Amino acid sequence: MSSGSGEPSVALKIVRFLAFLFLALALGAALAHLYALPNKMAMAKEAYLAAQQAYRGWALLGVVVIGQIVLLVVLAFMVRARRLAFGLTFAAFLCAVAAHALFWTYTYPANRATDNWTQLPVEWTALRAEWEYSHAAGAVLTLAAFVLLVLSVLVDEPGAPAERRRGDGSGHGGRKRRGRLEFMSVQ
Repeated sequence: MSSGSGEPSVALKIVRFLAFLFLALALGAALAHLYALPNKMAMAKEAYLAAQQAYRGWALLGVVVIGQIVLLVVLAFMVRARRLAFGLTFAAFLCAVAAHALFWTYTYPANRATDNWTQLPVEWTALRAEWEYSHAAGAVLTLAAFVLLVLSVLVDEPGAPAERRRGDGSGHGGRKRRGRLEFMSVQ
């Protein structure tokens, strides 16, 4: 998936950009939950219920979450020949999926039990803890996914697989290595 010059292809650049964009959007929302957690856990019943109304409409972030997962799968496929970049991208995908699984396992049931926080049942403090801590764990996983995606770009060597297939097996496209640095002579 790279051009002949060793540079990433335009398609790879676009998919990486979109993966970063969607992951950053998901991370922003996730960190908002994490940063608010200490204050929200100390709130009284009525104040907490009022604060939860700030999240009305956040269900639209589902598009971002699904988008990041799809883009990470596509990106992993595109870099599959580059072992380290693939491994880090796939690990980012796994973190994003785990964050999503936490939502469906813990956050969503709390939303259902409270009718999206429009009413508080007797066991509301347990539901609050489930909701807040599942979001916090999701934020940590989303941050890990973002860091892994950054690392996947930093370690990626797009020209390496093509160079290994050419030449004398030296990994330099048939060129003899002269030392740590090679200089071109200009005539």
